[in-house]
Order: sequence, then structure tokens, then C-alpha cells
Amino acid sequence: MRKSLQFVLVGLAAISGLTISPTIAAAQDLELRLGPGGVGVYDRNRDRDPYDGYDRRRPRGCDPDDALDIARSEGLRRAQIVRMSPRSIVVQGMTRRGPERMTFANRRGCPEF
Repeated sequence: MRKSLQFVLVGLAAISGLTISPTIAAAQDLELRLGPGGVGVYDRNRDRDPYDGYDRRRPRGCDPDDALDIARSEGLRRAQIVRMSPRSIVVQGMTRRGPERMTFANRRGCPEF
């Protein structure tokens, strides 16, 4: 009986070792954290969006080219930047009714004021 129990335990250890090793290799972005609440699994990529285009060398404000593109898509012809400040970007152009201005906040995504 004792020999069969040892055989079963060795078999379970071998099977669990085979199933755990591929999951450890595939889970490179997971961390185990110990804290007051116990053991927790933390996903490193959960807070980061890989498609946001964030680049540390580029400022995080509104890109002037993006502001011009948005103004052109809203119907401004011959759009040009007339003023840039740390808080806003002003784009001026022509519409069917005459000259028009659009003001964008100098934040990520270029929201319009």
C-alpha cells in the first residue's frame, strides 16, 4: 500500500510539473505579490495600452499636425495655425460663410474648446 501511494504521489508531481512549466514560460507579464491581503496576481500590461502611441521623447500635448487635420476634417479650408500657447492651439481657416477659428486644448487627443 505504501509503495502504491508513493507511486501515485510521484506520478502527480510529474504531471503537475509538466503542466506548470509551459504556463510559467507563457506568463511573462504576471507577477505574484505578497501583501497584507495575501498573495495576489498582478498583470503588468493591464495599465498600459500598447496602441496609444505614447513615446517618452515626444511631449504629451496636442500635436499641431493633429490639430490641423482635425480642423480640415471639420470643414476648414486653407487651415493654418495662428497661435500656440502652453494651454491652447488656435487654427484659422475658411468655410463657406467666411473666416473661421477653432481652438484646441493643448492636451493629449486635441479636444476642442
